[in-house]
Amino acid sequence: MITPVLPTYARAPLAFVEGQGAWLIEEGGERYLDFGAGIAVAVLGHAHPALVEALETQGRRLWHTSNLYRIPNQERLAEKLVARTFADTVFVTNSGAEAVECAIKMARKHFSAKGQPERHRIVTFEGAFHGRTMAAISAAGGEKLVKGFDPLLPGFDILPFGDIEAVRAAVGPQTAAIMAEPILGEGGIRQLPDAALRDLRAIADAEGILLILDEIQTGMGRTGRLFAHEWAGITPDIMPIAKGIGGGFPLGACLATEHAASGMTLGTHGSTYGGNPLACAIGCAVLDIVATPEFLAGVSRTAGRLRQGLEGLVAAHPKLFSEVRGQGLMLGIGCLVPNGEVVAAGYDAKILTVVAAGNVVRILPPLNLSDAEVDEGLRRLDAAASALEARQ
Repeated sequence: MITPVLPTYARAPLAFVEGQGAWLIEEGGERYLDFGAGIAVAVLGHAHPALVEALETQGRRLWHTSNLYRIPNQERLAEKLVARTFADTVFVTNSGAEAVECAIKMARKHFSAKGQPERHRIVTFEGAFHGRTMAAISAAGGEKLVKGFDPLLPGFDILPFGDIEAVRAAVGPQTAAIMAEPILGEGGIRQLPDAALRDLRAIADAEGILLILDEIQTGMGRTGRLFAHEWAGITPDIMPIAKGIGGGFPLGACLATEHAASGMTLGTHGSTYGGNPLACAIGCAVLDIVATPEFLAGVSRTAGRLRQGLEGLVAAHPKLFSEVRGQGLMLGIGCLVPNGEVVAAGYDAKILTVVAAGNVVRILPPLNLSDAEVDEGLRRLDAAASALEARQ
């Protein structure tokens, strides 16, 4: 018999009922150190005072009116994002998948409005994850995502990850855009080198097409810059974001230049809940904290401490682990045993991590971890690894 909750998730046997900072409390009272942050979402940890205050203050005033009317908080959030990024305009969504949908539609509409409707194809990469809508799974491919959902949406050219020469060969008269994640998240913490990002920007410029960078997981300070593309010294034309922007509240956005968004005129896109006053109040509070130079410098410092410790963990357990990869506080440990076993051993040691493709365990903690929490997390990961070795 089917369960009341549609059984599409392989859930761990844990139910958390409270959180504080980097810690979660299970319904039995056990405390777990959260090195997954709800899959890179809780950038300020759980129940951060500034976010609680924003939620309570706005919650007592107004939750929803719809986009039939002006929404001052949405305007504030858009202005803050425009001030801190390449973007000239922002469409606010409820999720990353919706932000990606907006990005795909925007790229196609851009060329259609210019009288070039034949330019509708988007170059993407194997191993990517852009969400679970039909357009997003069509863009990413991958058997686990697309099996049973044919026919897929046409118009995507999926190339080997990071193969710049393949991109050059694939771009043609029907190409509208290139879409890439600076670091694959679900795809196993595989990073596009800065040089590759610069190459993608140069190809887009030379061919007169758009560059879409999916920073849903890499953005909002996760790599030590507000957005990961900043390390390469380039900017995209369109950028879907989500996860960290709401700090745990469902919120996303599609950022764009005026040029890229030129086709998105009255009535071309919409959302009932997207950009509602409650979500945007929280998004503004997150951005006011995360976008400061002091906060981002702290992320880089914490990331250095954590990475050094993880390198030591790998060296101490050579039969379990092969490498550390990633940037900032978006890190992955390559495993020589099934990564699910490593995550399960972490549950026993009261630490939470996240699996990824390529037999990788993702380390995605809140960005405001203390040094003591970094050290405690490393101790618990080492205890999990030692227990797992003893069972081999």
